[in-house]
Order: sequence, then structure tokens, then C-alpha cells
Amino acid sequence: MLSSALSRRGLAATASAIALLAVTSMPSNATTNDPLRAKQWGLDQIHAEAAWPTSTGRGAVVAVVDTGVDLKHPDLAGQLVQGATFTGCKKGPRPCGNGNFRGPDGKNDGDEHGTHVAGIVAAATNNGIGVAGVAPNADVMPVKVLEAGSGSYEDIADGVRWATNHGADVINLSLGGLPGTQVLPITGLETDLSAAIAYARSRGVLTVAAAGNSATPLCSDPAFTADVICVAATDRNELKSWYSELPVKTDLKAVAAPGGAGLISCDDDIWSTVPTGTGSAACGKSAYDAYAGTSMATPHVAGVAALLYAQGRTINQVETALLTTARQPVTGVRGAYTPAYGYGIVDARAAVAS
Repeated sequence: MLSSALSRRGLAATASAIALLAVTSMPSNATTNDPLRAKQWGLDQIHAEAAWPTSTGRGAVVAVVDTGVDLKHPDLAGQLVQGATFTGCKKGPRPCGNGNFRGPDGKNDGDEHGTHVAGIVAAATNNGIGVAGVAPNADVMPVKVLEAGSGSYEDIADGVRWATNHGADVINLSLGGLPGTQVLPITGLETDLSAAIAYARSRGVLTVAAAGNSATPLCSDPAFTADVICVAATDRNELKSWYSELPVKTDLKAVAAPGGAGLISCDDDIWSTVPTGTGSAACGKSAYDAYAGTSMATPHVAGVAALLYAQGRTINQVETALLTTARQPVTGVRGAYTPAYGYGIVDARAAVAS
């Protein structure tokens, strides 16, 4: 089972299976009229707006394989394509729902995470409300595979395959297992998810996954899996976030992206959409909130991948652009791997121009 390790004002411990991995720098040069855009330092760190004259992601689809999405959220409703639900299903055909965060039982069991991730990817932009997305004209496919922040490898694998077969270009996995679970696919003890990711790859679908929030030296599973881009987190000062795993894996396919500080201040974390009425009192918004974690870093990369797919690139071209144009903080060096940042912080402007 995998978990999301998500927390509104910090980082929760991961479950023993797969869980969610949710746990400042430049002034905003925002040109949109989204009220919270000035707080979105992550978009500035990856030079998102500078990429939009070249690509806004139109036509690309990012599957958020997660806790589901608030399908009626005003900043997301027009950005969604048909989704699916694989968790909480009773006996019978699967999927058993449309990717709504409430699940088949109609209840919210603390499943705000997927809505937050979706908003980072592609919240409606320049619409006078809320936040802006990395790829403002991309579509989000909500695939619910986690309930109350955790789920099974089988459900997640089924979600990945379903998304692949229904038009996804990018799979976003803001989830991961505890340190040590990297051994499961390596030894063959767990092959469902790694096989599903390989299937997605064979169909030209790129998977990006969260490095993890346990501050250990290796990308967590499934980010450790071959051909997945592992994403570590940075804070607003472009330092590796204290909680983030180092982006280390055998194939070295790893980058960094804004994930937030995970300490006290809302504005040092990543602002995005949450189901209406679930925003935390600490941050003071009903339908928006600030979270921190490698869960938040991952959709920044998925959004940049959507910008590249919208240019008509192949999976290999998208992957190469992400890795070779990422920049190391301070030095600005590109195309060089380091254990702290992988190939560096993703750079949307450089990627779409590459």
C-alpha cells in the first residue's frame, strides 16, 4: 500500500504501503489577474509564464492519479476530462466512479490532496479567481486511487493503465512508499505498479513521481522505478526542502521543483486549489490552501511536461528536454546531475525553447 504523506501545515508520516507525498525566492512578476498569483513563487522559480507565449499546454492531458478531484471547483471544472475511481468500489465492474474526491461512499475522508495537485498542473488562469496553473490550457484527468491518503499498489496500477488507455500524456504520481520499499519491485515482490508504468511508457506516456518526504538519500517507490522522473522539492530560496528525499536513483532520471518549506508560513508553501470549504483556518481561504511536500513539486514538473507534449514532442523528446534544460541553483549549470537536485530545477522557459 502507498500513502500520500500529506499535511495541511506540515508533513505527516507515510503509511506502510503507498501514500500521498504532500508535506521563499523570487518576487512575483505575475501578469495574470488571478488574486493568489502573487503568492505563487513556484511559477516564477520554474519560469512558467515565460513559457506561455510558446506553449500553454493546449491539447495535452495530465492524469492526476491521486485522491480524486473536486469536479465542481470553479478554478478546475473547465479544465477536466473524464476521470475514473478505483478505490472504495464494491464488488462489480471497475472503475466505479468519475474521479470525484468524495469517492463511491459520497464522503470526504480527508482527500483534498488530489485537488491541490490538479490546481498546480492546470488551474484556470487569468479568470479573476484563485490561482494560475503551470500549463493553463492543459486538461486534467482525475483518477481516484487513494482514500484517506492511502491505497493499494493494485488500485494505483489500474489507475495508471486506465489513464494510459484513455488519452493521458503524463501520469502524475504525488505518492510514495516508506523508505525501503524500493526493494519491492526490484525483487519482484510487487510488480503491478512497475508493470503499469512500463506499459504507459510503451504507449508514449511519461510518468513523474514524488521523491518522498522522509529526508532519506534515495527516491521512494515508485519514483525509484526505471523510466519514472523522480521529483525532489525546493523551497522559495531554491534550497532543497528539509523534508525532501535526495533525488537519487539508478537511472539518474531526477529533477527538482518547488515544493515549499513545510514549516510555519503559508506563503512559504505552495498555494493551490482545495475542495470548496476545506481550506485551513491557518491560511484563511475556503477553496484554496498552501501545502508543502514533494507532492507539490511533482505537478510543477507534470505541468512543464504538458507544455512540451502540446508542442507535438515524443516521450523521449519531452524527457530529454526536462532533464537537459533543468538548471542547478546558484551556478545555473544545465545538463549536469547532482545528488541534491538531480539535473536541477525544471525550467519551463528553457524547456519549450529547446
